[in-house]
Amino acid sequence: MRFCLFLCFSFLSFCVFAQNSGNKKAQNAFENAGAAIQKQDFAGAEQLLKTAVESDPLFQNAFIVLAGVYKIQRKYPEAKGAYQKAILINKNVKPEVTFGLAETEFATQDYTKAKQDFEAFLALDASSDRAKKAKKYLLDCDFAISAVKKPVKYSPTNLGPGVNTTDAEYFPALTADGETLIFTRQVNGNEDFWTSQFKNNTWGQATPLSAKINTARYNEGAQTISPDGKYLFFTGCNRPDGLGRCDIYVSHREGKDWGEPYNVGKPVNSEYWESQPAISPDGRTLYFISNRPGGSGGYDIWKSTITDDAKWGPAVNLGPDINTAYDENTPFLHVDGKTLYFSSDGWPGFGNKDIYYSRMDDSGKWQKPINIGYPINSFDDESGLVVSADGNFGLFSSNLKNGFGAQDIYSFGIPEQARPAKVTYVKGIVRDKDTKKTIESNVQVVDLKTNKTVFDDYTDPETGEFLAVMPIGSDYLFNVNAEGYLFYSENFELKAADINKPYQIEVAIEKIKQGGNVTLRNIFFDTNKFNLLPASIRELDLLIDFLHQNESVNIEIQGHTDNVGDDKLNEKLSFNRANAVYDYLIKNQIDAKRLTFKGFGASKPIADNKTELGRKNNRRTSFVITKI
Repeated sequence: MRFCLFLCFSFLSFCVFAQNSGNKKAQNAFENAGAAIQKQDFAGAEQLLKTAVESDPLFQNAFIVLAGVYKIQRKYPEAKGAYQKAILINKNVKPEVTFGLAETEFATQDYTKAKQDFEAFLALDASSDRAKKAKKYLLDCDFAISAVKKPVKYSPTNLGPGVNTTDAEYFPALTADGETLIFTRQVNGNEDFWTSQFKNNTWGQATPLSAKINTARYNEGAQTISPDGKYLFFTGCNRPDGLGRCDIYVSHREGKDWGEPYNVGKPVNSEYWESQPAISPDGRTLYFISNRPGGSGGYDIWKSTITDDAKWGPAVNLGPDINTAYDENTPFLHVDGKTLYFSSDGWPGFGNKDIYYSRMDDSGKWQKPINIGYPINSFDDESGLVVSADGNFGLFSSNLKNGFGAQDIYSFGIPEQARPAKVTYVKGIVRDKDTKKTIESNVQVVDLKTNKTVFDDYTDPETGEFLAVMPIGSDYLFNVNAEGYLFYSENFELKAADINKPYQIEVAIEKIKQGGNVTLRNIFFDTNKFNLLPASIRELDLLIDFLHQNESVNIEIQGHTDNVGDDKLNEKLSFNRANAVYDYLIKNQIDAKRLTFKGFGASKPIADNKTELGRKNNRRTSFVITKI
């Protein structure tokens, strides 16, 4: 009699042809196990199959099916033992049994033996879909054999009862200052966002994010938050305004609450599946997962960049530098803007999905992904990693032992070699200089080395707060402007690698009035020279914008020096530098009747000339309002 048992999971996708056991009890248990498997009662099937092999220790096919049931339940050591016993009974087994044994050897970190058995399988079957998997496993074996010899430090810490519960918590998202955590919690099958604040060195009791975002009818998940905590991009599925099964949505923070979310729309979303967004630190490029046509495999990482007309541009696949013929998911772009973390089952690893990182070079090309290492990665799925702004620790979700529930959020130290570039940030509030009231204003941060805008957004309309990230290794223009006010100019020198503290500032800007004075801290000249350096252009263009927006305003451009050297030479130098600014404005269509210029030499210091910092502050270009 031939008994064909079809198992519904991919772990046991092959068909087992079994002769009857000579033991009636064993045969009955085996057939009843088949019925249990069809009902997906794998625990029950396991017990019945154990009865079968105990009743008939030579019942080879019962051992084979038992091994498959163990695999479905992720009991890999037991599965390996069952396969080994089956082969001991009779070495002439189907190739898929050899494949199953090799998989369980791989899952139990017996990589050398797994490699031998995958090679043995390929000698029998070199063209099936399972053969393709075996070839991928061989690459994984070679990688794993090497990687386990060089383990990285790994000591995950549960975030505690403020965040984790008996329910499942996952998909963490963190603001750049490390103070706000947003995550997904699943309660009774419904996914919603929750948030927790980090105070006194612990995560506070989490609360639901917002009734405007969380819904009882739909699931919300797979979110990312902008570094300043003002924009939340997330995944919504099966919604009335959806373009496909799952789409990406965005909500903007409004004071202490969030605004109504809206569908990002085409070309980011499509009739296919879009999920797991990740926003760049400048807020201009959105990375996401999609299974749309034109990719490298099933699910790929794509990106869309905001165009000059403030619309999302065409979706662009990251290509074979990142994507594989398999699946990639959970992208996370660090606030350095150059380090991408993601999960994949296509690059060499420990099986299933591992976490990888890739760095962008100066040409904008992503380098070959690197496995973050063992034991962070394992035979289980690892995904959903986010990394703190300082690069020291990461957050992820897992079902590790001794947790609070089915899945908890943990933190762990990022290995040194996997850390992103160093960054810092400027965080503050913009106020009216006279009334002290907070002001909604535009904040810009420009990398003077590359002339690229790294931040351009408005302060919170209710609180006046802002947060802008700045990678260490360059100098930055920092500008604040608001309608009816003089703009604020600052320069941050971040070339030193030892900078590790953020800047906390309170910006006080004053209304446009006669006599108002602004120091232009991003106007640069070589020592004892008066030719404008290229890094000065962005600040000058901001001054031009200010004059265009306030056409009734006249200004006097003023040059100043420190007290080093001859007074007359300093006065001449300051005059020539003010003249250079004047000439640039005239050249760019500012009416000469609105402008005057003057050099004051060292006669109007704003700091003590006895210190280098004081002398540096005294060497400046400024302007004064002469008419409004």
